[in-house]
Amino acid sequence: MRVIFIGPPGAGKGTQAQFICDKLHIPKISTGDMLRAEIEAGSKIGQAVHDLIAKGQLVDDKTVIELIKQRINSKDCDKGFLFDGFPRTVKQAEALEEARVKIDCVISLEVPDQTIIDRLSGRRIHLASGRVYHLQYNPPKIPKQDDFTGEPLVQREDDKEDVIRNRLKTFHQETEPLKEWYQARLGKSKGYFAVEGSGDIKEVQKKIETIIKIASPWGIGGGH
Repeated sequence: MRVIFIGPPGAGKGTQAQFICDKLHIPKISTGDMLRAEIEAGSKIGQAVHDLIAKGQLVDDKTVIELIKQRINSKDCDKGFLFDGFPRTVKQAEALEEARVKIDCVISLEVPDQTIIDRLSGRRIHLASGRVYHLQYNPPKIPKQDDFTGEPLVQREDDKEDVIRNRLKTFHQETEPLKEWYQARLGKSKGYFAVEGSGDIKEVQKKIETIIKIASPWGIGGGH
C-alpha cells in the first residue's frame, strides 16, 4: 500500500504512522530526512537545498518531488510506503499526481484543537534526561521538579499555547484542504478514511488496522 497520513501537530501522528509501517512492512518516507541525507552526501540536489536553507528559503516542490520519485524506486518500497509530512498543501498533492505517484490510501487523524492544546501545553521536560511529564496525565511528585534529581522541569518553546495555536492555524489553512481534495479523488470510506484520534493509543490502532484490511485488497488509486 501507498499511504499518506494527515494529522495536526500533536495528534499522535508519529506513533500511529510507525504502527502502520510495522503492520504493512513498508518504510516511512520523510521529506525532511531525505533532504538532510542529500545535504550530508554532498549531492547536486543537496548543495542546492543547502543554499536555499542558508538563505532562509523553502525547498521548491519540484526538487522535493524529484527526490520522492527517486526514493520510491528503492527496493524497500516494493511493497509500498508511507509519506510522513508530505504533501502539506493541495499544490504539493497536485505535483505528486502530475508526477504519476499513485496513492492507495489516505488516513486523516482527527483530534480537536483543544485536546491538542491540552496535550502539548501540559508537557514538561527534564532537559538532562529527556524525561517527559504532563501536568494532568503524568505529573511530577513535586510540582516543577524532576522525580529523580529534583532539578527544574521546563516547558519547550513549541509547547507554549500561543505557539501551538499558530501551528494549528497553519495546519487548518494549508494542510486541511487536502482532506477534501483526496476525498474527491479516492472516495470517502474507500480510499480516504477519517479516524477519531482522541482516545487511547491502542483503540486508535485498532481503527487503523480495520482500515488497512478494508483498503489493502482493493488497490485503490491504481498503486499496485
